[in-house]
Amino acid sequence: MNLRIKEIRESHHYTQADIAKVLHCTQQNYSKYETGEITIDADKIVLLADFYNTSVDYLLGLTDEIVPHKN
Repeated sequence: MNLRIKEIRESHHYTQADIAKVLHCTQQNYSKYETGEITIDADKIVLLADFYNTSVDYLLGLTDEIVPHKN
């Protein structure tokens, strides 16, 4: 998952500091999420999925479809 959140951030041209603000954490902590040094909490994964308009499954690497399925 850490590689996936880095790739999606870079593809949207955001900095780590930008996404840290979305997650209400420090840039240093966000950097550790991307490197896998610390595990990202489930609530923050949901925030990221909403922010990027994708699915939690995509961020977790369970699917390669970036666009979430409509209910």
